[in-house]
Amino acid sequence: MDRDFLLELFSEFGPVTLRRMFSGYGITADGVNFAMALRGGLIFRVDDLTVERYEAEGAKPFQYETRKKTVIVNSYRHLPERLYDDPEELAVWAREAVGAAQRAALKKPKKRPSGKAASSARASPARSKTEVTKKRAKRIVGKRR
Repeated sequence: MDRDFLLELFSEFGPVTLRRMFSGYGITADGVNFAMALRGGLIFRVDDLTVERYEAEGAKPFQYETRKKTVIVNSYRHLPERLYDDPEELAVWAREAVGAAQRAALKKPKKRPSGKAASSARASPARSKTEVTKKRAKRIVGKRR
């Protein structure tokens, strides 16, 4: 699927951002990644509230192959092909997919800060470089005994 086709397909839905991803595009709206356009077609985010609609249409879960196995991603489903010709109904499904992606984001635990700033915020009072080196040396000598 090319970029222009995707933008036209989502015209009834509203503005989307397309980002290169694997063999296609990641599709974002309102700051949420809710769909993928890959060689196999459009794949939308689903959850417990929306998956039944996809199952009723016979839409299969997204899957991909690794060297050792097939990975099935049940949180994404292929969009029924009939929706490619109906941008108005596709927009309804896209809004539901955005909702599913937003609900999934709320369930994720917040990330702990990482990096130097985070470690200094968690660390005990500042020690000199010499103190840190002496402490490491004691640990190394202690392990050799």
